[in-house]
Amino acid sequence: MSAPTPSVPGGAAPPSLGRAALGRLAPELRPAVDPRELRPRIVHFGLGAFHRAHQAVYTERASARSGEPWGIVAVAPRSATTVAAMRAQDCLYSVTERRPEGPATRVVGSVTEALAMRRDAARVDELLASPEVSTVTLTITEKGHHRRPGTGELDTSAPEIAADLAAPDTGGLTTVVGRIAAGLAARMRAGGAPVTLVSCDNMAANGAALATVVRGFVAASSWPQRRAVLDWMAGSVAFPATVVDRIVPATAERDRRAAEAALGVRDSVPVVGEPYRSWVLEDSFTGPRPPWELDGALFVADVVPYQLTKLRLLNGAHSALAHLGAVAGCVTVADALSTDWGERLVRGLCAEVGPTLPAGGPDPASYAGDLVERFRNPSMRHLLQQIGSDSSLKIPERWFDALRALRSAPASTPVLELALAAWVHATRPGPDGGQLYGTTDPAADALSAGRQDAPDTEDTVRRLLRVVGAADLAEDAALVGAVTARLPALRAGRIEI
Repeated sequence: MSAPTPSVPGGAAPPSLGRAALGRLAPELRPAVDPRELRPRIVHFGLGAFHRAHQAVYTERASARSGEPWGIVAVAPRSATTVAAMRAQDCLYSVTERRPEGPATRVVGSVTEALAMRRDAARVDELLASPEVSTVTLTITEKGHHRRPGTGELDTSAPEIAADLAAPDTGGLTTVVGRIAAGLAARMRAGGAPVTLVSCDNMAANGAALATVVRGFVAASSWPQRRAVLDWMAGSVAFPATVVDRIVPATAERDRRAAEAALGVRDSVPVVGEPYRSWVLEDSFTGPRPPWELDGALFVADVVPYQLTKLRLLNGAHSALAHLGAVAGCVTVADALSTDWGERLVRGLCAEVGPTLPAGGPDPASYAGDLVERFRNPSMRHLLQQIGSDSSLKIPERWFDALRALRSAPASTPVLELALAAWVHATRPGPDGGQLYGTTDPAADALSAGRQDAPDTEDTVRRLLRVVGAADLAEDAALVGAVTARLPALRAGRIEI
């Protein structure tokens, strides 16, 4: 990589990133497309780091390779600060890949406009109604969907949703769900060009989840045309399911300094990520879409095999590494992979859980190899304490369904038993009264009560399993016995795989 041209003489502060500064950059640091040639054809809700390191990169490269002008208008539901920073840089920003051999930085130019959802409501509505916009993407997190626990329906009693439903007009809508619903109604009135809404949030069946809440908002509204809007949506609006993957840590000040050193210009909104990224999409679009497959995205009939692979292998291995790594005194995922047992744990878990995955997804052995390479990257400081927190919510999805399937087969489950034992061990109280390794959990009080200050007995394991909703596994005497038998070695700091 060529060194950037020195920005200004005498050590003065470098200029800010923007279109005027692109000529100062070495060719390999510049965007893959000329932002001036793009048109607003995608609206994205959620102007965060993950979108800018994931979907925006796929879109830029798809545009560059196809010659099609797929520009993104990014809408921030709340962060006016990020909108202002993006606008000040002509919506240019840098992505730095934290590669094991060293960082690689490049400017991305696929975002052509940045809007604040409330302040720029008229422009957002105009875009949502425009036939030129055929794709709407979202990274608003599960919380942004306002789903009712247990049913997944729109929670119309949530204060923000209730306020939007009661609003006298659509100008003051505060939720993404309400804004999209209103935009779809306007689109129908403007001619009803087909449009696809692509959820990129890390939720199971994310497309169906988004469809449920958007339709729920329209149905609960007092709009005179609500039935017509719902009927039009049934034939003209698609909600494909997706699986997204890339580790994108929060940007720190050192990342800003590193981006400035690499570029020779100042970037106030850089993002960083691991080299690996993937995107699997259900092939059920209506109307034109970006050719993301030109940059490696997969369009498939059913994303479930990929979704379960990520959940049970990647996320499952992360949780296992978190709890066993804590026993070994590791701090990060990379630390755990540098031990003599880390790689064996990842590959062993993937081999054990692989038979529970449906056909049609990635090969578990190849996927395990990718995980080992990703997890070993020392540039990614993915903290085990962070991964190990909230485990009462995480491990039921990541481990228990696979464990149930294997136990009923029947098949041996030594790696999952070890991981489960490490979680039981981690619920022990630490010197400060919290969990032993500093993790936090919404069920911490119930887990503490389940231990009842008792030693690591089979009764303790049963009580803890019941706390996390696994009463059936608590009745599996062989499983409980195997988990309990692992605890003395863990208490002594030994990882025996």
